[in-house]
This record gives sequence, structure tokens and C-alpha cells, in this order.
Amino acid sequence: MEFSKSLFPVLALIGAAVFIAASLFFRPAALVEKRALIAPPPQLEYFSFGFQMPIADSLWIRAIQDMDYCEAKGEEGHCRNNSWLYQTLDTISRLAPDFYQTYSIGGVALSILVSDVEGGAKILEKGTRVFPKKQRLLYLAGYHALYEEKDKKKAAYYYQKCAENGGTPWIYSLAAGLYDETGERELALKIYEGLKDQDISEALLERVREKLKLPAQLSQ
Repeated sequence: MEFSKSLFPVLALIGAAVFIAASLFFRPAALVEKRALIAPPPQLEYFSFGFQMPIADSLWIRAIQDMDYCEAKGEEGHCRNNSWLYQTLDTISRLAPDFYQTYSIGGVALSILVSDVEGGAKILEKGTRVFPKKQRLLYLAGYHALYEEKDKKKAAYYYQKCAENGGTPWIYSLAAGLYDETGERELALKIYEGLKDQDISEALLERVREKLKLPAQLSQ
């Protein structure tokens, strides 16, 4: 007896749900004692059968319960690349690209909680592509690039985008200073010229001139 075609998606969903539950929640006692978590299966988005959001929600609930989990630490106590948390967040981002918290919370947690700096960078970068005008996310990406990755040029780029999308004016000053420090003086000067065209206080312009070592007459 052949199954009706209409039953196939239902059976497939049930099978996927059982697989996820088995891999995420039902683990042998030995694994539980070691707190060994299993990452979502690769390419899960292709087996979601239209139920991307419910699966993404389940994975997010799993992730926020163990955001401090690191299965293997490498140099300087950093969690090894492709960590469990990164794989889980990356899967969520593929299932539900518009789920903002994946990037704004998950991206930072990767670096702050488990020291997976590379994973944090990937998630934040993906988030800024999905939400290119989210001021807070751009600021977080700039912070991560500056303090976690030690990449001033990259940080300057995100801080500049943050300022252009509603960030406070002093962020322009920060971006200009970082560009100048990395040898991108022309970009730094363009930021300064852009500030002059806005309703920016002279005190802030003076701070930017000091950072860039510009003469006072440029304010004219």
C-alpha cells in the first residue's frame, strides 16, 4: 500500500523532530556527566520541510541554556574554532536569517563567554549583511573587531557605518582616529569633511582635528 503524497512532509517533519530531540536532549549518562553537547546536523535547513522557524526556535532555546559551553579549548584558553555554540548559531542563522538575536546576542556570547573569537566574527559579519542598517549591531561588530580581533581597520569600517546609521556623533571621531592609525588617512579626512557638513558641535570637530593632527583653519 502506497503512502499518500500528502503524508510525506508530515512523516519527514516527525522524523526530523525525533532526530533533533535525540541529538540535543537525550544523551547517554556518560555524555551528560561530561556535558558533551552535540551540534545540529549539517545542512539541516534542507530537511526542515517548511518548518524552519519552529526548528530554529528549538535550537535557540537549546543555545541560550548553554551559551558558556566550550567542548575543547585551544591556545590561551580560547575555545577551538567551529565550536558547538558557533555551529548551533550558524544553523539558526540559515534556518531563520532574520532572527536578530542570533547575531546581537549570539555573536557577542561566542567571544565573551567561550572565547571563540573567529566564530563571533563570522556571526556578527553575517548579521551586518542581513541587517546593514542596525546601529547597535554595527557598533557590536566594531567593538568585536577592535577589542577581540585587534583589527583597527575593520573596526573603523563598522564604527563608520554605525555612525552613518544613527550612531552618536563621537563614533565618527572614533572611526576617523582608527582609520588614521592604520594608514587610511584619506578615509579619515573624508569622515572629517562629512562631519563638517552636518550639525555637529565645534567641540567634537576639534576633537577630530586633534586625533587627525589637523590645523584649526580646516574648520572654516
